[in-house]
Amino acid sequence: MKKYLIFIGSFILLYFVYQMASGILLTMNDTTDFSSSGGFSAQELSFGNRTFDLLVIVLIANLTYFLTIIIRTKR
Repeated sequence: MKKYLIFIGSFILLYFVYQMASGILLTMNDTTDFSSSGGFSAQELSFGNRTFDLLVIVLIANLTYFLTIIIRTKR
């Protein structure tokens, strides 16, 4: 049970870091044009393909697995 909790905790932490970093990058690269209309304008933004997230989640899971092995061997 302890191994499982370490794995889940590490996975959640790494996924949170990934979400924060991608959010910061998307915010920094947003080029919204407010000069096109005088008032509120609903604008559709496209941030790319969502299937890339699955690859990142698998990568994070692998990183988490190896982190748990490193933590386990240090004890």
